[in-house]
Amino acid sequence: MTNQTLLARRSSAVPRGVATATPVYAARAENAEIWDVEGKRYIDFAGGIAVLNVGHRHPRVLAAVEEQLRAYTHTAFQVMAYEPYIELAERLNAIAPVEGAAKTIFFTTGAEATENAVKIARAATGRPGVIAFAGGFHGRTLLSSAMTGKVNPYKRGLGPFPAEIYHLPLPSPSNGVTLDETLRAMDFLFAADIEPERIAAFIIEPVQGEGGFHMPDPELYQVLARLREQYGIMIIADEVQSGFARTGKMFGIEHQPVRPDLITIAKSLAGGFPLAGVIGRAEVMDAIGPGGLGGTYAGSPVAVAAALAVLDVIAEEELIGRANHIGARIRAAVEAAAARNDTVEITGLRGPGAMIAFDVPDPAGVPDGTTAKRVAAAALERGLVLLTCGTRGQTIRILVPLTANDTILDEGLAIMTDALVSVAELA
Repeated sequence: MTNQTLLARRSSAVPRGVATATPVYAARAENAEIWDVEGKRYIDFAGGIAVLNVGHRHPRVLAAVEEQLRAYTHTAFQVMAYEPYIELAERLNAIAPVEGAAKTIFFTTGAEATENAVKIARAATGRPGVIAFAGGFHGRTLLSSAMTGKVNPYKRGLGPFPAEIYHLPLPSPSNGVTLDETLRAMDFLFAADIEPERIAAFIIEPVQGEGGFHMPDPELYQVLARLREQYGIMIIADEVQSGFARTGKMFGIEHQPVRPDLITIAKSLAGGFPLAGVIGRAEVMDAIGPGGLGGTYAGSPVAVAAALAVLDVIAEEELIGRANHIGARIRAAVEAAAARNDTVEITGLRGPGAMIAFDVPDPAGVPDGTTAKRVAAAALERGLVLLTCGTRGQTIRILVPLTANDTILDEGLAIMTDALVSVAELA
């Protein structure tokens, strides 16, 4: 079996709408390393798109899953509930940065989490409007695509989208948008399209994922808090990519001076198993009556067992502190590469904890994404999996497992630097 033969089979059997960042096919993986079907080894700086904060096949996660498999694999929580679901909800409620008592419900994917957060906010407020931010990513289902603030490839040719979803520019030092510009756009929105009294919620990523790892201006949260106080507009923190120690906090929103009403979670929650959820203020979470929330596989007992183990690993291996250590090491390597005169241009180093990104514009300084893709391809040839992101694809993002040791991390960073040099030589 080869990568090429699998690529041909994929082309015949799988629709092109699901893209794959690399032309290689995984055979096995361990912690921060992957081996393809031809036996080539790769260092994983993608982490399954921020899913593997505790690495591939963590022994604690595997043991928990194996134990659960021996007991039962599915009953549907809506048919016959099970204790691990309740335990996981209790543990998340205890650590979630919301005001007062919290409750948690589980789903399967991040898009389900964001859609259900909107359902809950609309039920609790009796209002239809939702405000998201340009560059934000909230999923690929119809409502979550409507909230996503990037047309290509997530919206192009796929409308019409659900109504009452609005977008504002995200104010951030790294994307060149000021808070004043966002507030001016907000004034226009409230004057031209919808009054604030009809807005159910703002949905915002504490660190934009697909949009380019931009962190909002902290003063934006103060504005959102004032609007919540004045008009009752809820704040939904979308933590699907930024949660579970990635940013050097358990939740990315903990870097900011506000407590959200609802938090969406997924990705690294269950260490590679499909699990998502919404955590929120108890009185808000109870706004929908019995039967209005759920899903056949929502809160799978196998995934819940994995998630309980993930929380144990984060605590016992001190991965919050580890994220800050890894982030400092990544920053130092990127800064060293940027100081050289033989790499492609490197700008905009940013991100909290180990959620780090930087921009690679083309030789003319235009952020069109072509050069960034060449860097990722050159890294892959050398045995490193890197992902790009950003509204124009110009951003290199690093999401290495927090369990990676320094030797593996430094090896990957050296490969990344070599890729930056090699692309410059071909320019």
